[in-house]
Amino acid sequence: MSAPLRLVIFDVDGTLVDSQGDILAAMAVAFEAVGLPLPPRADLLAMVGLSLEVIFPALVPEADAATHRRMVDGYKDAYVMLRAQGGVAKSSPLYPGARETLEALHAIPEVLLGVATGKSRRGLDKLIDGHGLDGLFVTQHCADFHPSKPHPSMILAALSDTGVAAADAVVVGDTSFDMEMAASAGVAGIGVSWGYHDRARLGAQARLVIDGFDALHPALDQVWGQRV
Repeated sequence: MSAPLRLVIFDVDGTLVDSQGDILAAMAVAFEAVGLPLPPRADLLAMVGLSLEVIFPALVPEADAATHRRMVDGYKDAYVMLRAQGGVAKSSPLYPGARETLEALHAIPEVLLGVATGKSRRGLDKLIDGHGLDGLFVTQHCADFHPSKPHPSMILAALSDTGVAAADAVVVGDTSFDMEMAASAGVAGIGVSWGYHDRARLGAQARLVIDGFDALHPALDQVWGQRV
């Protein structure tokens, strides 16, 4: 009997790549453009993973919709500019072990890889191209076409794309939003400790929390109850 098809869906920022510097710099531009004070660093990073259309109203609820729209546009333009100046590999470097882990999982015939990110389609395309990750992810979903995390829309779409059952899928992410999204879709969540939310925030929604990419494959074995 052949092994079941599995699906591993990755978050991007804070999970695969360390984009903290550019995120904070783009936030500074967005707030300066509308003359508002920049919130504390911790408050900004705590929101990473949500869609920009959700982040700015949450950070500045007193501002009107037009201001929030200007902030979204200002952030996107600044992020593109920063990435162009430094290049993807410099502005959003892969975390140690990320590339090797992706390639190892991709080499397993029964394992499919996907992405579910709060990034825009444009941003995701640039990142995949810049890191030479083309062809690794058979399903890719981003903020342009889905409700913000933790809504399960991106995960449900990935399951539909691949025909993989929820029990045979896993979401790997660094925030509570990722873990809540996974749970809402009936999918196991594996949290990573090196991103924007600590273990306490990842909370009970995470089936497991790992401290390095070298622990991901054993974690997948544990979640699925057999080696992949």
